[in-house]
Amino acid sequence: MTLFLLVLLAALVFEYINGFHDTANAIATVVSTKVLSPRWAITWAAGFNLLGALTGTAVATTIGKGLVDTQYVTMATVLGALISAIIWGLVTWWLGLPSSSSHALVGGLCGAALGTADGNWNVLHWSITSAAGAHSGLWPKIVMPMVLSPLLGFVGGALLMFILTVILRKITPRVVNLIFGKAQLLSAGFMGFSHGSNDAQKTMGIIALALFTGTTSGAFKDLPAWAGFLRTPEFTVPYWVMLTCALTMAAGTAAGGWRIIRTMGHKMVKMQPVHGFAAETTAAVIIHTASTYGVPVSTTHVIATSIMGVGAMKRFSAVKWGLVGRIVWAWVLTLPLTGLLGYGIVRLLHSFGI
Repeated sequence: MTLFLLVLLAALVFEYINGFHDTANAIATVVSTKVLSPRWAITWAAGFNLLGALTGTAVATTIGKGLVDTQYVTMATVLGALISAIIWGLVTWWLGLPSSSSHALVGGLCGAALGTADGNWNVLHWSITSAAGAHSGLWPKIVMPMVLSPLLGFVGGALLMFILTVILRKITPRVVNLIFGKAQLLSAGFMGFSHGSNDAQKTMGIIALALFTGTTSGAFKDLPAWAGFLRTPEFTVPYWVMLTCALTMAAGTAAGGWRIIRTMGHKMVKMQPVHGFAAETTAAVIIHTASTYGVPVSTTHVIATSIMGVGAMKRFSAVKWGLVGRIVWAWVLTLPLTGLLGYGIVRLLHSFGI
């Protein structure tokens, strides 16, 4: 029970960090275009993050039972995954790099599962097709979306910006700014909502996995009567887990993540409200669609590449490609480094008899 409480604490710490680390995803553009002040933008994003987090559990199910063999998962596995993701989130936040909290958690979980299984690679679900023809596993749910979603973000942002440029070509810049200053409130809200619907569910899945592990392993057999709600004989995401994760992410969002906001909103591309609207709308549509199908995409990757696409549509040199290169390196390194961290942390925990 004590170990589960440590896992729960680590999960909520990760969710809180995810909230302030990824605040920039929802509000960087609306702050940089001066449509909202930073304080109001954070409040706006936190509210919509909370609503989005309560909309479903498809992504949580993918994280909790679709990526690794749950027979090999212990409380130490889950704890190792979370510690790995927390370390990576704090390091990249300190450096101001908009890396993926999602991929950090997935990498940590895979590495921790490998550590628990003594290096048996069969513990990882690479690709599974159900009797109904549904696809799950690391390849269709993580690797392919990791490549495709940034491409969709870049192309979609550029395409939407091109369409808006054609439609608005005869309208004065002042009127365009007035129109999209209002419209960007909606796109920023949609972005916050979609972020909550995807990112908050990842921690829900991890906590649900810990509950399932505690029940099936017998760790919860001596629970007092009042704690019976912790037992989940089947993998489900209880409502109290959904609500707790939603509130924690909203609190983290409200704390803000100014280092990454500066990178995303000010350093990559200089934007007007219409550009912010195009980037946010593109990213929100992609992320919301992924949430519907249980795909844990990186909201960071999608919004960042949408901003790049919009900026490239202005002119190719408008994007600061040197900074983009640093960001891409952080993306590429996230999965392998968090995997190594997760593996090492689990082996360390095992050496202490945990």
